[in-house]
Amino acid sequence: MAANGASAATAAHGSGSPRVALVTGAGRGLGEAIATRLHQLGLRVALLDRDGDAAAEVARRLDPDMGTTLALPVDVDDAAAVEAAVGKVTGAWHAPDVLVNNAARTVPASVWDIGLDEWDAVMATNLRSVLVMTRLCASPMRERGWGRVINLASLAGQQGGTLAGAHYSAAKAGVLVLTKVFARELAPYGVTVNAVAPASVQTPAVEELGATTVSEAAKSIPVGRLGRPTEVAALVAYLASEDAGYVTGATFDINGGTHMR
Repeated sequence: MAANGASAATAAHGSGSPRVALVTGAGRGLGEAIATRLHQLGLRVALLDRDGDAAAEVARRLDPDMGTTLALPVDVDDAAAVEAAVGKVTGAWHAPDVLVNNAARTVPASVWDIGLDEWDAVMATNLRSVLVMTRLCASPMRERGWGRVINLASLAGQQGGTLAGAHYSAAKAGVLVLTKVFARELAPYGVTVNAVAPASVQTPAVEELGATTVSEAAKSIPVGRLGRPTEVAALVAYLASEDAGYVTGATFDINGGTHMR
């Protein structure tokens, strides 16, 4: 389901300049893969990550001159810092045409052991940041009459998985609801909002769960393996393209057959 490069990168500003994508959590894993794919398709990409060095390393790899990439050290939990970062992206290029809400935090723990502060912190990263980022970026999209918002959800948010923590699952379920709310609000203005719900994917966050846990997870997947970040990135790229204009409010499963419906 790869997007056509020309249709993904064509500007909506009448100036012929490339579209701008903003990807949160872009320093590694899925965020890195998504930022890479969108840049390959000709978009200028702003990479936000609380690990500024990691974001800068990815940005330089994509464009050594960093004329088409912009790395910003931002913790999405900090609403003021997020607003300032969006302002920097807008000042450097223009307001984002594509927003990918990817930043996430996982804290494996029994639902009985989760402290309230930890609950709030996971909710802030995984859910509140989606609200904050979307309100900041979608308003200019609405005014321009074109935009794409893609939210990274999770199979855990559909089935109530606890491997990454009950608070993570609850937050990702909330992302699915926010996706529908914003999709309805923005549909009349040419702005689509969709969610992508992966199951286990080969990312540093998953690998940190341990080889035994990862091996057992792979055995339960009908295709017999974990997903690849590039596969998720290809799906996101389609949703960011011109061709996806009739798709909104949807959740796209990418889970190797773990959850069929």
